[in-house]
Amino acid sequence: MPARSARTTPPRRHRVRRAAAVLAAAALAATGLGATSAAAAGGGHPQPGAGTKATRAAAVLMDDYDPEKAWWPSSWWNSAVATETVIEYMQRTGDTSYLPQVDRTFERNKAPFPAGEMSSDEIWGNFTSRAIDDAGWWGLAWVQAYDLTGDQKYLDMAETIGEFMHGYWDTSTCGGGIWWNHERTYKNAVTNGLWVRLTAELANRVPGESPWLERSQAGWDWLAGSGMINDDGLINDGLTDSCENNGGTVWSYNQGLVVGAGLELYRATGDPDVLAAARDAADAGTSSPALVADGILTESCEADGTCDDNQKQFKGIFVRYVDELSDSLPDHPYERFLHIQAASVWAHARTADDRLGLSWAGSAATGRENVFDWRTQASALSALMANMPAE
Repeated sequence: MPARSARTTPPRRHRVRRAAAVLAAAALAATGLGATSAAAAGGGHPQPGAGTKATRAAAVLMDDYDPEKAWWPSSWWNSAVATETVIEYMQRTGDTSYLPQVDRTFERNKAPFPAGEMSSDEIWGNFTSRAIDDAGWWGLAWVQAYDLTGDQKYLDMAETIGEFMHGYWDTSTCGGGIWWNHERTYKNAVTNGLWVRLTAELANRVPGESPWLERSQAGWDWLAGSGMINDDGLINDGLTDSCENNGGTVWSYNQGLVVGAGLELYRATGDPDVLAAARDAADAGTSSPALVADGILTESCEADGTCDDNQKQFKGIFVRYVDELSDSLPDHPYERFLHIQAASVWAHARTADDRLGLSWAGSAATGRENVFDWRTQASALSALMANMPAE
């Protein structure tokens, strides 16, 4: 995917958040209704509608939230993604019952913490640490919180995080890009996908003149021309010391970030080439056997049972951005793919108490016992929300 020239006078536009028809959260909690008219296969009982499924899954996810530390235990960046997922749930359903927890997460965790306190390296304050990509995930979460609430403090924090990340933009190695860590040892796809997405979001929200659009365009041009996007349109993990594609694993979240980064930058510029590149990444990610097995999104680590806590949450990030892109295109090209993912999660990767698993095809398909925790819950919740109708 070649680098593209940017427009010099881009139209400014606010990102449009899709929402399903607003649900009455109290009624849902009391009745468990929201069923579609279709009967369950063989049982004659109506199946819960997409909104109700998401409501149940979100409640299970929030059961694991630690109100004292204001996060999901033992994972700093995963908690950022789970926070954004819960915010998106509230945007889509109108059920804002988790706003206090989101605000608590912000207020408590903007402080510095010693190493180990948040099961991570030292946190330097304002959601920053030696892991530059972790800061990016928190930045995206706070932009989403701003979109939901209109509270300026969230957007201000996202800008603070953006400025922190910009300190790691370095043209002296590989011609550009954001370093993955404070030690400046690796340039990779996740950090730079996050950078383009966050800066484009800020460009679409911060009024007046700001550096965010120029930074986003420079980040996109560098990422697109870095060599990390291979001949199959798939994103490998990063670059070698000699600035070549390292052939690292194709992970769904890297693929999804290129989709989401391109889409948000297109919203800022109207550049059709950027939108086409985002669609190319989505096409590859929804069809390649590197990421899809028998129609179901599947990480390569699922086959041998080696997925770690990070990888448990990758697929939800992919479907979030593919869903955004699908809703933005007149032909909604990924609607069926997303429906298949959600249907498989509910039918094959769900326990009796609505816990959702890592392998969306289920244990029968993989031949392995499925894995269930709050990370897999957040990821699969994104699949359920991607199957909700756009407004």
